[in-house]
Amino acid sequence: MLKLHAGQFTIDAAQGEQPRRTISGIAVRYNTEATVSDGTRVMFAPGSLPSDGPAPKLFMYHDATKVIGTVTERVETEEGMLFSAKVAETVLGSEALVLAAAGALSDVSVGVEPVKFKYDKNGVMVITASKWMELSVVPHGAFDAPILDVAASIHQEEEEISNTEEVISEQEQEMSEATPAPAVVEAAPITQTLFAQPRKEFAMPSAGEWIAAQMQGGAVAAEMNAKIRAAAPDVVTSDLDGIMPMPILGPIYSGLRGLRPVVDAIGVRAMPQSGKVFIRPVITTNTSIGGPQTENNTITAGTFVVNDVQITKGIYGGYVELSEASVDWSSPEVLGALLEDMQKMYAIATDNVAADLLRSETTQTTGNVAVTDPADWVAKVYAASVTILAQGNYMPDHLFVSPDVYAQLGTLSDTSDRPLFPQVGPMNAFGSMTPGTRDSVVFGLRLVVDTNFAAKTCIVGAAATGAFENWEQNKGAVQLLQPASLSTQLAYRGYFASKMLDATKFCKIAQA
Repeated sequence: MLKLHAGQFTIDAAQGEQPRRTISGIAVRYNTEATVSDGTRVMFAPGSLPSDGPAPKLFMYHDATKVIGTVTERVETEEGMLFSAKVAETVLGSEALVLAAAGALSDVSVGVEPVKFKYDKNGVMVITASKWMELSVVPHGAFDAPILDVAASIHQEEEEISNTEEVISEQEQEMSEATPAPAVVEAAPITQTLFAQPRKEFAMPSAGEWIAAQMQGGAVAAEMNAKIRAAAPDVVTSDLDGIMPMPILGPIYSGLRGLRPVVDAIGVRAMPQSGKVFIRPVITTNTSIGGPQTENNTITAGTFVVNDVQITKGIYGGYVELSEASVDWSSPEVLGALLEDMQKMYAIATDNVAADLLRSETTQTTGNVAVTDPADWVAKVYAASVTILAQGNYMPDHLFVSPDVYAQLGTLSDTSDRPLFPQVGPMNAFGSMTPGTRDSVVFGLRLVVDTNFAAKTCIVGAAATGAFENWEQNKGAVQLLQPASLSTQLAYRGYFASKMLDATKFCKIAQA
């Protein structure tokens, strides 16, 4: 497969809207020469890339294990092949968008299998037909074609594409499809021709020289590495401390999970776009029905009152300022891990809002439970259920607990020292719990364990009634360039609000 770095692309994300997660630009310029890693000079002729047929996949770095999307549109022009690609909503796809917006991934590169090609009088391989297998986003391309625009900020006009290459002679020999295709090669920037010179003593490169050569890749990197290997008999590792790379094994470890147990159990509603405060209508007084009535007498009079409960939007977010150098020099995984960490912290912060409000607004309570007595636990759960049942005929469906109460419930046993909530529950069990899963049922109620609850929290609730609600507008990530300080501010933000609409549908089981 022939892999050639081509050119420009843009990130399409309208300001103030959810990102459409598309990139577009020039996949390859026609009649423009490039040199691949084995020294072959290559040029694409007009029409050499198919504009129909199977859609090429979108990769990072020509790595088939790093698929981030699909090319969705191909448009043939006189200057070259234009493309538009959809980036998947994955961690790797989001990482690619952040890197491209920061200027770290500035080019695209086509991966093709040549079908028809010929050589011109200058020895340049001219491809006239090919199979377009994939398109990759890369940090360096063989053509001088930077990213034209990050559409999330200010639109810029595309620069004019000029064609100054020589016209290929019609007398050049046409090679048939049966001619073996070239070996697998990767594109490298066009290099200047080097003429024979007297051999010079090889001086070990500095760290900066070695990094620069590896970033250029292709023949430049191969020549540098070959010279270092050739000097190996006279060089020991202590002489290479400045250029020997320190490998990073595996992905970056994070001990944090961005879970929202309370929010997920209750559910979240879409927050209205306009206004700092919005209204949620709630029935506070129901009508009255009397009887039996005697004939010709007035029936029972009633009142129906709907209160306008006000919900105030809360703003939640955070940002990190990155120097331009840290963006340029760090590995792609670091930026992806940074964005993922901000998403997790946003999830934890908004769930904490819901957990704190649910605990503070639940005013109904039972007497203190004897935490080691299974029979008393059963009595208190039924007492809470009856309290909720009396306020509208609703039965509870969830049990919200803090981690310490979760441990108390898991260690309960009957008079024969059998677990009250066994992992494999018999037909007469009250439920099933295991230390390794959140999907537990206790007293027939779905168990919700949340580390954002204060200690000794145990709330029986009818969550499905809508008595407690969450609203959210997750605005995601945004970046802002700071030219004066050569830095970029990366922020993650959203609007979130919780409200207890009817506290009679929840009841605490108290502890001493």
